[in-house]
Amino acid sequence: MYAQPGKDVIWVPTPGAMVERMLTLASVTPQDTVVDLGSGDGRIVIAAAKRGARALGIEYNPELVAYARRVAEREGVADRAAFVQADIFQSDFSHASVVMMFLTSELILKLQPKLLGLRPGTRVVSNTFPAVGWEPDAGAEEPFSKDCDLWCSALLWIVPARVAGTYDSPLGQVMLNQQNQLLTGVLHSRGRLLLLEGRVHGEEIRFRADGRDYRARLNGRRLELF
Repeated sequence: MYAQPGKDVIWVPTPGAMVERMLTLASVTPQDTVVDLGSGDGRIVIAAAKRGARALGIEYNPELVAYARRVAEREGVADRAAFVQADIFQSDFSHASVVMMFLTSELILKLQPKLLGLRPGTRVVSNTFPAVGWEPDAGAEEPFSKDCDLWCSALLWIVPARVAGTYDSPLGQVMLNQQNQLLTGVLHSRGRLLLLEGRVHGEEIRFRADGRDYRARLNGRRLELF
C-alpha cells in the first residue's frame, strides 16, 4: 500500500521500524487498549495486536479500512484488531490507554483538547510531528537504516491530571499553576513563601522547592506526599 488521499491529510505509511519504535516508546503491553488515529493500512494496530494488546484503528478512507481488516484476518489478529471508518475529530477514543498518531502539528493542535481530556496516565505517541505548546515527556529516533530513512522520530506525552489549585499538605499550603504537565507555584511553609517548579506525570505530582524534591498525589483538597 502506498500514499492514499484522506479527509485532512494524505496517508503516508509509517516505516516498519518506526511502528515498533513507537509501540516500544509507549511501553505497550497486553493490558493496553491502543487507538491509532488515522490508521491507514492498519500496520500499527496489527503490530499492537501482535503484542497482545486490544487495538482499534480509526480511518476515514473506507478502502483502507477494508484492506486493514483483510490483513488483520490474514495475520491472525482479527479478534484483537478492529477498524472503523470514521472522522477522528468526531470519534470517541476515551477508552484508550495508548493513542498513536501520524498527523501534522496543525491537526494535533485541533485534537489537543480531546487528548488532554483523556484519563491521566494515557500515553500519546506521535510520529515526527510535535504538539504545539505541549512539551513531550520523552522521545526516540530510529537510526538511519534501509528500513527507516524518513519520518523516523517519535514523541511521547503522558496525559497529566488537572491539578491547578490551592491545597493543604504536610509541608504547608501549596498553590499550583499548571500548563499541560508543567507546574509552577508557591509553597507557604513555616511563615516562608517558597517558589516551586515541577511537572505532572499521570496522577503523580513532582516538584522542587527550597532545594528539595517532592512527590505527591491529590486526595481531595489535600496533597499527600510519598
